[in-house]
Amino acid sequence: MYSDDDLNAAVNAGIFSQDAVRDFRSLVAQRQHTVLADEEHFRLLSGFNDIFVVIACILLLGSVAWLGSLLAPAAGAVAVAAVAWGLAEYFVRRRRMALPAIALLGAFVAACPVAILALLGQANRPDELMVLAGGSSAALAAWLHWRRFRVPLTVAAGTGALLVMVIGLLISAMPGLRLYAAPMILAGGVATFALAMYWDQQDPARLQRQSDVAFWLHLLAAPLMVHSFFDMLGILQGTAGLPALVVVLGLYGLFALVSLAIDRRALMVSALAYVLYAFSHLLQTAGLAADGFAVAGLLIGGGLLTLSAFWQHCRRALLPRLPAGLARGLPPLK
Repeated sequence: MYSDDDLNAAVNAGIFSQDAVRDFRSLVAQRQHTVLADEEHFRLLSGFNDIFVVIACILLLGSVAWLGSLLAPAAGAVAVAAVAWGLAEYFVRRRRMALPAIALLGAFVAACPVAILALLGQANRPDELMVLAGGSSAALAAWLHWRRFRVPLTVAAGTGALLVMVIGLLISAMPGLRLYAAPMILAGGVATFALAMYWDQQDPARLQRQSDVAFWLHLLAAPLMVHSFFDMLGILQGTAGLPALVVVLGLYGLFALVSLAIDRRALMVSALAYVLYAFSHLLQTAGLAADGFAVAGLLIGGGLLTLSAFWQHCRRALLPRLPAGLARGLPPLK
């Protein structure tokens, strides 16, 4: 199997022309009766060997963490970070294996703040300082990993760590901001969404690495925005009244329009649990107490499948109705 990265590398090496690769992708799409732009590709597996390598890495890194922690609390995390980096030199930089790249990135970025927090944890430190130290060390680890290996998920991991660092710094400076954690997370989600759109605009055809980076950023931005917004509505505490539940359904419709416009489905998937709860609760108030959730799942699931089947048709109907300046920055119709 050949990935888009392999085909792009062949074009850069002069083996294939850009037109030949474009024609090849179109042929594959026609044979599979799909539209390539509608598939929202991101590379995860190149074969079962990816799974085999990940299982072996988990066993090795788990053993290293266990044995290292016998020496000192931070030693296990330091050893995991070092081994994960060394494994990435072969399996990511040389072999370019997608799933091991994600696993080793996660191990490295997680191990670095764990080591720092283990060192700081030996003294009585304020919680805000611990959050700040963990977020900054994770962000630095992600930046170093990106400079060396260019794994698309790294940008999202570093962005998430930066958000933790910034929110921790603000709360440390002004403890009263604890009451406004949800709005700050929402603002971070909006900023992450804007960063994802920046990467998306660098690759409108969704064929290069920039599109993969944008995919993971959208996947991070969506729960940050959805979770924090619904938290402010009281959905997570179970205190939302009927007006708030109606607002949830309206917001889900808005998320669907935004997802269509930007040709990404992450917003809709992230909000799905909340809208199922809201819709089932509305049905229960209408007298379907026992079957509300099942009916909600039937209606929403059927609607999502219909939307998926006619995704590009819906985009063709939506994009011409958007302001011209806004539509120019969106992925083109296919």
